[in-house]
Amino acid sequence: MEVAVLCLLGFVQGLCEFLPVSSSGHLVLLSSLFGVEDSLFVSIILHVATLLAVVIVFRKDIWQMVRHPFSEQAINLYIATIPTCIIVLILMPLVNISFGGSFLAISFLLSAILLIFSSRQARKVPGQAFTKKHAIIMGVAQGFAVFPGLSRSGTTICAGLLCGGDKKECAKFSFLMSLPIIVLSLLMEIYNIAVAGQTVTVNTVGLLLAFIIAFVVGVLSIKVMIKLTEKANFKWFAIYLILLSIISLIVI
Repeated sequence: MEVAVLCLLGFVQGLCEFLPVSSSGHLVLLSSLFGVEDSLFVSIILHVATLLAVVIVFRKDIWQMVRHPFSEQAINLYIATIPTCIIVLILMPLVNISFGGSFLAISFLLSAILLIFSSRQARKVPGQAFTKKHAIIMGVAQGFAVFPGLSRSGTTICAGLLCGGDKKECAKFSFLMSLPIIVLSLLMEIYNIAVAGQTVTVNTVGLLLAFIIAFVVGVLSIKVMIKLTEKANFKWFAIYLILLSIISLIVI
C-alpha cells in the first residue's frame, strides 16, 4: 500500500471516527470511488491510534475508573456496552452485507436527520443530569451505529441529547463508550488475521505516518466535537451527510 493511501486512511480514521460523519461509511465510499481499501492489519494499527487519542484526552476520567471500577461512571460504561454487544451480534450477518454499500445512502441520510433533530432538542430543553437511562439508550444507539454511514459518535450523542441528557456529559460519555468497543474490534480483527493465516506486508514508513496522522487528527476531532456538542451545532455536518447520501446513490 502506497504512503499517500496510508496517510489518507489515517486522516479519514482520525477525523471521521469522532466527528459525526462515519469513518466506516467514508471508507466504503472511498473504496467505490477510488478503489481505496485498508487491510485488516492497517485497520488494527489505525484503531490503536484512535484508541490512544481517547485515552490521552480522557486520561483523568479513565484513571478514575481504573482506580474506582464500581464508580457511577464506570457502571454506566458497563451498562452501555452490554446492549451494544448484543445488538451487534444479532445484526452481524446484515452488517457484513452492508459493507458492500447497499445501505450507505440511507444511513448517511439518517445520520443527518438525527443531527438536525437532536440539535433542535438540545437548544429547546435544558440538559438533565446523566443517568443510567441515558447510558442504556446510548448503548443501544451504539449497537445500531455499526452500519457504515451511521456515525458511532453522532448516533450516540444524538441519542443522549434526544432523551434529555446534558450536552457535555453526553459527548464525553460517547467517547468513553468507544473504548471497550474499539478494544473488542481490535481483538476480532486480530483473530480474523490469525484464523486466515495472513502474511502482513505493508509500507512501514507509510503506516507510521498514518498512525501519527490518525492520532493527532483524532485528538483534535474529539476536542472539536465536544465544543460543537456544547453549542448543539451540527448543521454543517448534517448538510455534508445529505450531500454524501446523494453521492452514494449515484456511485454505488
